[in-house]
Amino acid sequence: MNSSLTITLPQNTERDLTEAATQDGVTKDEFVSKAVKVALWRRALRTARAELVPQARAQGIITDEDVFKIIS
Repeated sequence: MNSSLTITLPQNTERDLTEAATQDGVTKDEFVSKAVKVALWRRALRTARAELVPQARAQGIITDEDVFKIIS
């Protein structure tokens, strides 16, 4: 189920949004929806990283090579 959200944008931002959506071949709604999903995904990743990196470092896992050693 979808829900609606009304936002207010400065004219230049709305113009840039219209241009970007047109260039991407999507509606403004689709463009904004995707941008929100990406922003939420990045936020979740930052949150997970902030929690997991200290735990990994405490176990001596610092580099990609350390991870590869564990999973190989």
